[in-house]
Amino acid sequence: MPSPRLIASLSCFLGVCAVAAQQPEDPYIAGYAAAILERELRIPKATVRVKDGVLTLAARDLGNVQSDRVIEVLEAVPGVVRIEIEGAPPAIPPDAARDVPVTPSDGGTRVVVGEADSSLLSNTPLLFEPLHADPRWPHFGAAYHAYGGDELENVATVSFGESFSFYRRPAGANGRWEVGIQAGVFAIFDLDADSKDLVNADYFVGPVVAWRNGPWSVLGRIYHQSSHLGDEYLLRTGVNRLNVSYEVADVLLSVDLADPLRLYAGGGYVLHSEPDLDHWLAQGGVELIGPSAWEGARLVAAIDVQSREHHDWDRDLSVRAGIQLEDPGAASRRLQILVEYYNGRSPNGQFFDQDIEFFGVGLHFYF
Repeated sequence: MPSPRLIASLSCFLGVCAVAAQQPEDPYIAGYAAAILERELRIPKATVRVKDGVLTLAARDLGNVQSDRVIEVLEAVPGVVRIEIEGAPPAIPPDAARDVPVTPSDGGTRVVVGEADSSLLSNTPLLFEPLHADPRWPHFGAAYHAYGGDELENVATVSFGESFSFYRRPAGANGRWEVGIQAGVFAIFDLDADSKDLVNADYFVGPVVAWRNGPWSVLGRIYHQSSHLGDEYLLRTGVNRLNVSYEVADVLLSVDLADPLRLYAGGGYVLHSEPDLDHWLAQGGVELIGPSAWEGARLVAAIDVQSREHHDWDRDLSVRAGIQLEDPGAASRRLQILVEYYNGRSPNGQFFDQDIEFFGVGLHFYF
């Protein structure tokens, strides 16, 4: 028969384990806090940092909302050990015993987890948000495009890739910078061919450096892209293969204006190319990511415009609009269902000198 002391010790141990098991993790706390900031206080685009239960905000992100009001509201978040507002008077410890149902986020607030100090291989949202209408932004996606040309009519487009952060650390009072890499494959298939031929595949890879402070963010990168034709397409058409590859250095500046508007612009320089191309290029665009139309979904629209010296600065226009589905507990993870339109020079390497126009519908997934 176990002794009373042993029974008491086991009960105490099990009680501690149960409490520990119920302790929310940092990502949960960050998502919960982001939801409250947007829903209860109408504070968009705030940066929420959580490390070991310590929740940190920048006073400049709070607008006209008083710090004590923010602290009062965030006291309801389970698992918060302490609330710190940078640039404001010292915060008070929250009443962690209070518990309320999890409220889904209305979106828009940027969540950064566990980054009071530098971090390796961060799994939090990238400092520079994806360009959702850029045909060559690495991500996972699939789309159907109806071309208006003579050579291709019904086309399947797929992309595989992502942007990864290797190292991130604070920069100044409220800024952060990171070093990472982008990599992706972009391929198109001829759906009218008997074997649905692979027509062209572009391989994209390069290092990136990003910086963010509040609504401002900057991306600098050097990337390589090379083009490869599908064997079946070559055999069927007999087209002359071009060895199209180039390396580009570019810089993009982005600003989040009055929610939900985002503007970006930048330019680049072709460091090396085959065949030889003129060097300069420019890019700009606008994105609208609206408030939730219903729980876990919102309307999105994006326009991307690119121009190249090699094409006499003619514009390449990409437009996408539709619905974004998301999990408020994982702010960077979202699925977009979009209608798409493109008019300009082909983004598919082998055919870079051809004018194309297409309409389509696609699925795009971002981590």
